[in-house]
Amino acid sequence: MNDYLYWISLDEETKKELESITDKKELEDRFYRELEFGTGGMRGIMGAGPNRMNKYTVAKATKGLSAYLKDLKGNNISVAIAYDSRNNSQYFSQIAAGVLCADGIKVYLFDTLMPTPVLSYAILYFNCDAGIVITASHNPKEYNGYKVYDNLGCQLVPKYADNLIKYVNSVTDFRCIQISPISECGDLLEYCGNNVLDSFLDEVKKLSLYSEKSNLKIIYTPLHGTGNIPVRRVLDDKDVTVVASQELPDGNFSTVRSPNPEEKDALNLAIEKAKETGADLVIGTDPDCDRVGVAARHDGDYILLSGNQTGALLVDFILKFRNTDNFKNPAVVKTIVTSSLGAEIAAKHGCKVIDTLTGFKYIGEKICNWEESGEYTYIFGYEESYGYLAGTHARDKDAVSSSMLIAEMAAYHKNNGRTLVDAVNNLYNEYGYYYDCLETIVLKGKEGAEKIRSSMDTFRRNGKSIFDDIDTVLDYSLGIDNLPKENVLKFIFNDSSWVAVRPSGTEPKLKIYFSIKGRNKAESKERQKIIKTELLKIIA
Repeated sequence: MNDYLYWISLDEETKKELESITDKKELEDRFYRELEFGTGGMRGIMGAGPNRMNKYTVAKATKGLSAYLKDLKGNNISVAIAYDSRNNSQYFSQIAAGVLCADGIKVYLFDTLMPTPVLSYAILYFNCDAGIVITASHNPKEYNGYKVYDNLGCQLVPKYADNLIKYVNSVTDFRCIQISPISECGDLLEYCGNNVLDSFLDEVKKLSLYSEKSNLKIIYTPLHGTGNIPVRRVLDDKDVTVVASQELPDGNFSTVRSPNPEEKDALNLAIEKAKETGADLVIGTDPDCDRVGVAARHDGDYILLSGNQTGALLVDFILKFRNTDNFKNPAVVKTIVTSSLGAEIAAKHGCKVIDTLTGFKYIGEKICNWEESGEYTYIFGYEESYGYLAGTHARDKDAVSSSMLIAEMAAYHKNNGRTLVDAVNNLYNEYGYYYDCLETIVLKGKEGAEKIRSSMDTFRRNGKSIFDDIDTVLDYSLGIDNLPKENVLKFIFNDSSWVAVRPSGTEPKLKIYFSIKGRNKAESKERQKIIKTELLKIIA
């Protein structure tokens, strides 16, 4: 279905868009492949063509999911669908609902934009067989995406996703997909909204750990996304000011370059507001409200915390206030590219630390497995990319509950005369200094995809010879440490510092993760620069 003539025959709107393209590279990028439905669902730039997010690629993915569920479950199937504030998100959610209803599948469709973790919760709330969320998370405005969840509210891990992918790929003609208009779905379509959100927030509030009064002042920005209402509701007992220009949904994300709280400039307006008001803390959530970024006032300035730092602080805070003595084998879960600082803190508190591959679906899988087996008690899971989950109400990262806990944590430290930056430094003093950072190299299009493949091949081939002081090379594509196979390489140095390299599963990027141990930031940062320079020579 990546034939140009096929696509211009589908409808007049698609034909008009494709015939208006004069840039050969643009046309090649739209047609050199089909938008891949992978283990993380699919994500891509919106537009006409097989390598784009549009009504046809959404319909194909949903038709594949429908066939997968029917073979797996038989009859009486139900699916929950949510969407974020992006352009076309609501439209794509209606296309997905129309395909499912046409196939006789019950759909619970949110009547307004909703955070991804609420979708995860809704699957359990309605006892659904699967869930879909239309979002491209923190990507720029041109993108949208499609994620699939199982009956336990967890994104599909490879052993299930690989099977679903076969069903999606078996759909070979868009014209054979029936899509019922929303107005004609009848009893198969049920709208949901506040009832689910209210129940979700009740569960989130049960995770509260610190209720002492504090004069902490917070600036919050939802970055034009889904977090505005739910985050404000869990912070309703705090002094919170919302960035007015970023409060309302806006699929163009007109006040930011990219709505990604991992990036410094995404929080610029919130930090400006914090300076005006003398706030102690800045919190920003991404469009689907599963990631959260933090900036803390310290010595008259506002310091952005990394995902690793926030995660380590939350491990420390949760284990200080949550008595785990009566839990069977309490465990903290992190990914293989997340700093070891939080792991050291957890171990000191008597918690088992479990590593998973990159992607919160693997953390969600642990929750589901342990609930069935009773092997461990899940306490907290996190990844360096600003995703955290402290409860089991959802099976995906949750910026709503995390925002609540971050605010409580900041209030606790302020009441004890510390900023969050002081708290991080105290952890470094106790456990050693970690310089953790991420280098992201964008490599777009067909040429970029080939460069990513060749770079990984070179890293894999050269192994220990890249640096003199590499102790171990972990190649996760071989299926090591009882983990599924994944295209990730991790180089561990003699002093336990490490570098990991992996292609992004959802974007045209090569990601390099650094965790450098040293006596201080200056020493560690200088060493990271040297390592990075050598790695970039290979990619160039």
